[in-house]
Amino acid sequence: MKILHFSDTHLGYNDLDIINNENINQREADFYDAFSQIVEQIKEIKPDYIIHTGDLFHRSSPSNRAITYALEKFKEIESLNIPFVLIAGNHSTPRTNLSSPILKIFENFKNIYVSYNQEYKRIEFDDVVFHTLPHMNDDTQALKHIESCEANITDNKRNIMMMHCSVGAWYLMQEFGEWVYPSNKEYIFEKMDYVALGHWHGFGAVGKYENVYYSGSSERTSLNDKRNSKGFILATFEEKLNIEYKEIRIRAIRQKQIDCQDYEHSVESLDISDCVDAIVEVKLKNLTPLSSIDISNKQIKDIFASAMSVSIKREFIKDASTSDIQNLEAISLEEYFLEHIKDDSKEIEYERLKSKVQELFSKYEELSYDTN
Repeated sequence: MKILHFSDTHLGYNDLDIINNENINQREADFYDAFSQIVEQIKEIKPDYIIHTGDLFHRSSPSNRAITYALEKFKEIESLNIPFVLIAGNHSTPRTNLSSPILKIFENFKNIYVSYNQEYKRIEFDDVVFHTLPHMNDDTQALKHIESCEANITDNKRNIMMMHCSVGAWYLMQEFGEWVYPSNKEYIFEKMDYVALGHWHGFGAVGKYENVYYSGSSERTSLNDKRNSKGFILATFEEKLNIEYKEIRIRAIRQKQIDCQDYEHSVESLDISDCVDAIVEVKLKNLTPLSSIDISNKQIKDIFASAMSVSIKREFIKDASTSDIQNLEAISLEEYFLEHIKDDSKEIEYERLKSKVQELFSKYEELSYDTN
């Protein structure tokens, strides 16, 4: 048995105010392209089942273009006669009961099975049972549905658990209504053949479990996600579970540095050959207030004229006259903050606070990127 697992496709996401030749926001088009690549892989692989673990759309009320695109692609998948199970994520779940869940539009498809009502739903086939737990806003109600899931495990069939939530992490993504799976219920995972997760955008296994995986998103929604490749999981069930991660092609994100203490030489030595049509993040290091005025954003963007988009971060030289650090060093606000808490904290406490600080500044990076 082969199951293709993908997630967090965020159809309709747009950013950067760049319009392509078809008058579509270029980043929105990138997300459609990523989805199309996965559909083509589905046609080639012909898995026994397809599963999507949430956030099909970026918003609970997506644009007409996003809905139209999704319906066209789902018709292509429908024609393959492969069962397709998908659940709602927090981006696809209305914040009030006044809105109709967007996944209802797929209920009339013969081979598509949806789970979106913030409740456990059992979807059963001859050889496998899918235990679906879509995004839930109420933790108390979620616990009840988790217990329903456990009670419905079937011994003579494969059991696949599908969820959109945070598992095995003590911090959140700071999104509305985010759901954290209770750690005292993780023992259920050992009763499942596979636990398919959505919400976190990086591919990977969870903790000690060999059968619990996030497939990751199909595209990047922020520069903070620049280190993760994108793709989907092909899970094969034979004597034991085999997980194969299949990467797709997406728009590149490049990071470049310019040392402003030796600006001209630093610019001359830059390799920009890999920046064509890329999203480029440029860090200007060792800036003084005066040099920061002299070096304009346009000047930097002209260097990377072949890039699709350029964002610029500025790091200033720390003033030695107002610091207990004798040598001048270039530091970011994040580094400065970490140095401060390191001096005032024990090692264990510092490690805990460090993760919090890095999470905080990653959100700052994301917001800065979104508004550039």
